[in-house]
Amino acid sequence: MDYPHLLAPLQVRGVRLPNRMIMGSMHLGCEAGPDAFPRLARFYAERAKGGIGLIVTGGVSPNAEGRFGPDGSVLDDTADLAGHRQVTDAVHAAGGRIVLQILHCGRYGRHAGIVAPSPLKAPINSVTPREMSEADIARTIADYGRAARLAVSAGYDGAEVMASEGYLINEFMALRTNRRGDRWGGGLSGRLRFLAEVVRAVRAGLGEAAILSVRLSMVDLVEDGLDGDEVLAAARAVEAAGADIINSGIGWHEATVPTIAHAVPPGAWTWATARVKGGAGIPVAASNRINSPDLAEALLAEGTADLVSMARPLLADPAFAAKVAAGRPEDINLCIGCNQGCLDPIFSGGSATCLVNPRAGREAEFDPRPAPRPTSIAVVGGGPAGMACALEAARRGHAVTLFEAAAELGGQFILARVLPAKRDYVATPRHYAGALAAAGVTVRLGRVAQAADLAEFDQVVLATGITPRRLDLPGADHPKVAAYDDILSGRIRAGATVAIIGCGGIGFDVAAFLVAGHEPFEAAWGIDRDFTHPGGLAAPSPPPVSARRVVMMQRKRERPGKGLGKTTGWILRAHLQRMGVEMLAGVDYCHIDDSGLHIEVEGKARVIAADTIVTCIGQDPRQDLLAAVRAAGKPVHLIGGARDAARLDALAAFEEGTRLGLEI
Repeated sequence: MDYPHLLAPLQVRGVRLPNRMIMGSMHLGCEAGPDAFPRLARFYAERAKGGIGLIVTGGVSPNAEGRFGPDGSVLDDTADLAGHRQVTDAVHAAGGRIVLQILHCGRYGRHAGIVAPSPLKAPINSVTPREMSEADIARTIADYGRAARLAVSAGYDGAEVMASEGYLINEFMALRTNRRGDRWGGGLSGRLRFLAEVVRAVRAGLGEAAILSVRLSMVDLVEDGLDGDEVLAAARAVEAAGADIINSGIGWHEATVPTIAHAVPPGAWTWATARVKGGAGIPVAASNRINSPDLAEALLAEGTADLVSMARPLLADPAFAAKVAAGRPEDINLCIGCNQGCLDPIFSGGSATCLVNPRAGREAEFDPRPAPRPTSIAVVGGGPAGMACALEAARRGHAVTLFEAAAELGGQFILARVLPAKRDYVATPRHYAGALAAAGVTVRLGRVAQAADLAEFDQVVLATGITPRRLDLPGADHPKVAAYDDILSGRIRAGATVAIIGCGGIGFDVAAFLVAGHEPFEAAWGIDRDFTHPGGLAAPSPPPVSARRVVMMQRKRERPGKGLGKTTGWILRAHLQRMGVEMLAGVDYCHIDDSGLHIEVEGKARVIAADTIVTCIGQDPRQDLLAAVRAAGKPVHLIGGARDAARLDALAAFEEGTRLGLEI
């Protein structure tokens, strides 16, 4: 496929963008500390080298009140401009363009000095903000202008004003958070005043040549948010105030509607961007769950947007744009929307990386230097750990042969593709298959490796994965009992009533698979595409009738699903509850017979009259070849589930395989 719209250049004031692809702003969790700027410089320079048209940094506050937390980044007169120049110099040396996002957290800040239009505590924060006075507002607007001037001094090609996701400017715009009776509140013109004044101040601070982007909330997804006409009014206000680009923001952080997780269909929010594009006279960028060049090209071709903003896809593949330009879109390592390596760590106080690209954010640590003494290596197992190890080892000069017993690569990872929310997961093994071939790896599929097959190699890597743990319970051999991989692979079809033993991630995935129906995303989550309701919200439609009754249970007394991903677990729990899945905690398992699964809950006996009983109770390492390889005197390495099945996790497996491939 050709990409004429995606690759078309765009002149924005004094800056020429070579294409319509933007790396959207993303907090990386490495903005503080002595190595912050060198690390950020390496990260952004790699994306610039990869051909992206424009980079937007993570948010930096214009003053101390607007920081994320006590160590949050601030751009004021005390800022380390020399550190920022390390970033801008590195990006420019790589041929890129970069703008600084100016973000005041408002009531989302996690420190004692937070402020907001009104003293209303956010439901996702324990700190109540102080209401801003007239003097506070005037000072903050001036601080935005100062931050813009400093950004230009530090070498940035412009700035982006964050007016979305429920941060300070968004809080002024919405009745949900603005209860003021003065000229900064009340009717829409009052509530948009702060937005317009900030944009004017930033425009003045940047001068006439630099880019000014405004990330505007296209749809708030909260009660008492803006309606469609009010969003258009906000877009016209920022255009009049001097913005050059309107970038799409979707939803507030406190919204109970998913916006970027894998449960969200690709391009699900572009309808909201299209409304603004139809009423704005400056370029508009679409964002959120746009992860493929085909989708991006289609959006531009049909006039939905003028640019496409992608953040996580540039974590997954920093050369995304270069591969599009080279006519090699099939080589792109697509973002699968899992959030496991990026958003989950950020919201837990860590730093961002990427499940399918462990180098992201750790470019210096994962340095692919040539092997000092190339050897022949057999990698047994083509799951995440094996694929990653084989690829990195081959790229460094080793002669690698990968054995995989199945007819395709992916291991346990490919089981996820049958889940409606994880259909994108098929892209990762497909990418690795192409990358392994390009690196010269010999891949032997459908071949169960024997010890004799490994005799010719200098080193052996066992990435043989796991086997589902067997149930130790009277009646465990009953025909009703099936392991989770039997169900997800389709080897066994579940009956009308299903009992799932185990409420970890796999148990929840199995439940989602079993109750899957065909329901529009907007209907399930109560989204008003007509945008006549405040916040773009409507009542969810009645759930579809599930083909199965599902009961999940666990021994632990804590809430089922407590250990799920921080940014995706709530989505999965809400979906299963909507579909009528029963979840039990504190369960004692007694036995299985023809009548079903016998349990006790809080001392009361109960029988789950299940047609199928699915075990999701953990895994054991598969180490069949270990003793024979060691007996042959071969250097052997265990990675992934074969080494530690207890922490079976695709994020850990890809990272572990990559590390070994870079070290072996």
